[in-house]
Amino acid sequence: MRRLFVGDAGFEDAFEAVLAQGAQSTDDVAAPVAAIIADVRRRGDAALTEYTERFDRFTPERLRIGPEEVDAAVARVPAELAAALDLAAARIEAFHRAQLPADFRFTDADGVELGLRWGPIDAVGIYVPGGTASYPSSVLMNAIPARVAGVGRVAMCVPTPDGALNPLVLAAARRAGVSEIFRVGGAQAIAALAYGTASVAAVDRIVGPGNAYVAEAKRQVFGRVGIDGVAGPSEVLIVADGTQDPRRVAVDLLAQAEHDEQAQCILITDDARLADAVERALEAELPSLARAAIARASWAAKGCVIVARSMDEAAALADRIAAEHLQLMVADPHALFSRIRHAGAAFLGPDCPTALGDYVAGPNHVLPTAGTARFASGLSVYDFMKRTTWVSAGPVALGRIGPAAVALAEAEGLGAHARSAALRLGQA
Repeated sequence: MRRLFVGDAGFEDAFEAVLAQGAQSTDDVAAPVAAIIADVRRRGDAALTEYTERFDRFTPERLRIGPEEVDAAVARVPAELAAALDLAAARIEAFHRAQLPADFRFTDADGVELGLRWGPIDAVGIYVPGGTASYPSSVLMNAIPARVAGVGRVAMCVPTPDGALNPLVLAAARRAGVSEIFRVGGAQAIAALAYGTASVAAVDRIVGPGNAYVAEAKRQVFGRVGIDGVAGPSEVLIVADGTQDPRRVAVDLLAQAEHDEQAQCILITDDARLADAVERALEAELPSLARAAIARASWAAKGCVIVARSMDEAAALADRIAAEHLQLMVADPHALFSRIRHAGAAFLGPDCPTALGDYVAGPNHVLPTAGTARFASGLSVYDFMKRTTWVSAGPVALGRIGPAAVALAEAEGLGAHARSAALRLGQA
């Protein structure tokens, strides 16, 4: 864990090093991923079966998980968990339904009718991790916005190590309206969704988090299909003032650290005493966590506490970090949030931990990482829709704007362009 003080000699270099830690390089897996994709394109289901045997240690009788298996899994989910899943799904659906955009049309002063029409993508593939942890919440966050957008087919790939199916993941898929589920993971799943096999029909867009192999596979198939982005390890930035409970801050940092040894957790405070108290509280909490080893490795390698001289400095640093998750644990979080432009998702106030957003708040938890919140946004219904503009022009409108089109086309040396408009103007 690093402790940095704004204003100290060498702070800028140390801070830049912290920023660099957030990036995940997939260069070292690019070649094996390319080989897997090529193999799946060439051999289809046979390749998927062999990779499942190699990486998940079992031989599937069929790649698709049948409805009877889903029924059995749903029946094993305790009523309390089923109710929690339903609450989360309802809130996620409500928030994303509120995002749905509207078509528009208007006639301008020249008599040209113009419009924009929104429509859903035909088919979407979602990837759900199934390695060190299983995430039914990811199923909801990826599939529900697609269904709200009107996507007709939602295919899900999830690895099933040793053949084990997570009942809650399948229950989430049923609740979210997933059309079909495949017991396939890794880069091979992404290849199957992008190019199709006998069992897995190709989709138009692939979304969802995964390991470095999955991230690199999404990068390589982009262009053949759309993707939501290339996600890196999870990250949180907490900005806290001296009035906060250090235990709360510590536990919220650990809530990200336990995701992955590569997760990044940063605290910025204007109170050095709080920084000391949070570090002590964090060490006290660690031993009681089921994933203590993962959380400790993350905190040791990528944890950072920055002591700023003011909240103005803290806000400026937060913008440079552009964190996936931003928690503002300060006396006036709304005022501070108004001064921060870049974050994947923000959680305002001491009673609003990131965990609410991970599960039940409603906004999506698939968010830009590694500083990409400077130019990217979290998953939404817009990721599952596309817009088409349209134009309708009659003779009067053509007469008003057509001559300018002819002049510009001639200036660019595109004679057929110019002639196509001039012909209708009676000039060719």
